[in-house]
Amino acid sequence: MKTVRIIALRQDRKRVLEHLQDSALIQVKKGDAVEGFQRLDTTAQLKQFERNAELTEQALKILSKIAPEKKGMLSGFKGRKEIDPDEIGRIAADSARVIGICQRIVKLDKQRADYAAEQVRIKTSLAQLEPWKKLDIPLNTKDTPTTAVLIGTLPKMYDDTLLSEALARECPALVFEFEILYTSANMTCLTLFTPKKQRELAEKALRTIGFSQPLNPTSRTPQVKMQRQQEKSEDIVQRDENARQEIVELAKYRESICETQDYFVLRSEKYKVLAELDQTKHVFVLNGYIPEEDCGKLRALCEKVASCVVEFGEADEAEAPVKLRNNRFAEPAQSIVTMYSTPSHEDVDPTPILAFFFYFFFGMMFSDAGYGLLMMIATAVAIKVFKPDKKMYNNLKLFQYCGVATVFWGLVFGSIFGDAPAMFYNMFTGGSITMKELLPWPTLDTQKDALLIMILSIALGMVHILVGMGCKFYVCLKHKEYAKAFFDTGLWMLLLVGVAVLAAGMATVSVVMTIGIVIVIASAVGLILTQGREKKGFFGKLIGGVASLYDVTSYISDLLSYSRLLALGLTTGVMAQVFNMLSTLFGTSPIGILFMIVIFVAGHAITIGLNALGSYVHTMRLQYVEMFSKFYEGGGKPFEPFSTKSKYFKTKGSQEE
Repeated sequence: MKTVRIIALRQDRKRVLEHLQDSALIQVKKGDAVEGFQRLDTTAQLKQFERNAELTEQALKILSKIAPEKKGMLSGFKGRKEIDPDEIGRIAADSARVIGICQRIVKLDKQRADYAAEQVRIKTSLAQLEPWKKLDIPLNTKDTPTTAVLIGTLPKMYDDTLLSEALARECPALVFEFEILYTSANMTCLTLFTPKKQRELAEKALRTIGFSQPLNPTSRTPQVKMQRQQEKSEDIVQRDENARQEIVELAKYRESICETQDYFVLRSEKYKVLAELDQTKHVFVLNGYIPEEDCGKLRALCEKVASCVVEFGEADEAEAPVKLRNNRFAEPAQSIVTMYSTPSHEDVDPTPILAFFFYFFFGMMFSDAGYGLLMMIATAVAIKVFKPDKKMYNNLKLFQYCGVATVFWGLVFGSIFGDAPAMFYNMFTGGSITMKELLPWPTLDTQKDALLIMILSIALGMVHILVGMGCKFYVCLKHKEYAKAFFDTGLWMLLLVGVAVLAAGMATVSVVMTIGIVIVIASAVGLILTQGREKKGFFGKLIGGVASLYDVTSYISDLLSYSRLLALGLTTGVMAQVFNMLSTLFGTSPIGILFMIVIFVAGHAITIGLNALGSYVHTMRLQYVEMFSKFYEGGGKPFEPFSTKSKYFKTKGSQEE
């Protein structure tokens, strides 16, 4: 990584920044202003751009909810729309109108939320009025000159007899008439009439048995109030539908809203960079980072755009970002590495190694040539038809390479949609043939040769771990940490190699086993003598060295983890064979053939979905836990170039990935 400084005339600032943004070559360096230069305060503009971008995003979410866009199942593979750079001017000129449309969409959605809240209030009001619908006078009816009117509820069920007895007990002298309007298990609604001079006696008696007045008494009868509430609800329903229909009509501006969102994101990125420029009245200075291989491209670009001075320098590794560069085989696996952590300048880039083992192990776990061929064809068609962006392209290529490895291991294990070729042959000819007999090359059966495949899995795990430790050995040598390289890594590698030779000797000849024993003893002695070298005193060093041998248990645990290569390969094969068997249960009649096709397609679709996911997750685990733990530190700062970062469109000629 190099540092870069671009010095140009202030009058050329707009043109230079636009071309730099399209080229996505440099990452702008942030820092304090240089003495003698000034910096623009772009806070207000940035806030406005970000508000507009958020508004468009909010409008799009509302449209997706109310008027979802009709998309195909595979539309997610499609790349961004490519537009001419001149189109940005049209989008900018139209942005004010589009923002107005977004504001209208958001306002209509807010109205619909208010309508929904009002409907809840109406529903609650109707529920409160429901017990009173038989009442033919208002709930807030006043006393007459001679009669007191008491309207309210009691907290339990009463009938006429029980209520009369309760009031008589509380106040024997009370004269009253009442009407029970509604009863339930925990409530009684009633109207009570009593001489006005006995009002206080009636209130006291009623309070004693839990009487309470309505919370929201009305000046109209409950029936009239309920009718008005229902009419209001119907009116709100109509207004809500009108608002929804207007939002649906505004969905025709969805593409313009998407373009406008990208435009404001583009402007936002540009103004973030403007805030980092050192400027005078006549010139501006931009500082940043650039990958060394792109220096020539940047110089050519600046010479083409304006009169610029371009200076390159050595970057401080502690501060510089990291950009991964790999060949076409390894590049698709970069996302797996960065998902874990971007490598630092102290690390070796693990992508090429991870790519090989990721494809290899995925194929061994998925292990069916038919499934692998489907993956290869599907990803190739998606790339050809949808022309995806760089990130999606790399994801598709990742699975395409995994498909190649899957075909390889499927042929090794003699699995093509399970045992489908043999099954069809036996079904329609009445023969009895196996995949091992049908295929013209020697194969391994994941069920019958499980022990052999387990040994192969552990052997591949040993290679995988040793490669990771070899990377650690290289990193230590690179930083001239020779003791760590030879004692902390080299001796452990030697010990593991000795164990492998010993195991091979046990299965072959005694001479090989003897060599393995010698290697194991020599490396163990070396570890005892060196692993406690940081301790104080002879006994401290000796105890530290002996204790270090306990770490062999972690290596054993790591190696056993590779048994999942057998386990998932076995699962894929068995599931495929089970569905093949089920598909043959109905025979070769027309109905049986129909059932066979349905069960075969559905069964293998389920097998592909489950086992592809399992192979992906467990392959990733083998990389992260078993290999990366041996050498990889990570913690690097990813290279984030000054680019459009658009979501829906990209300009023709743009180098943004």
